[in-house]
Amino acid sequence: MTNNPTDKAAIIFSPEAAERVAEIAHQQKKPAILRLSVEGGGCSGFRYQYNLADKPEADDYQAPQGDSLLIIDPVSFDLLAGATVNFVKSINGAAFQIDNPNAVSGCGCGSSFSV
Repeated sequence: MTNNPTDKAAIIFSPEAAERVAEIAHQQKKPAILRLSVEGGGCSGFRYQYNLADKPEADDYQAPQGDSLLIIDPVSFDLLAGATVNFVKSINGAAFQIDNPNAVSGCGCGSSFSV
């Protein structure tokens, strides 16, 4: 499944996030493919998991941006539909950030949520 710009549930992979994925992948000598998944756990019930992947699976949702690719498995996609994946730098540090419209609450760390 690929990202369809007319799809209301499309996931946005920001240029800043794609650039950071490319930097990390280059350092680790891996393809610039970020797998984002949702797993049970964390303070609020679900947590985001980030890993570099060697290649997408046949049923993965794919959101290309520049030279990077964001991939999401179908189960996680249902919990992330309409989300924006960004990389934010602030005075407190830098981190990937998910703006997930499906999350009804989250914890202070920003890495877990509930639906």
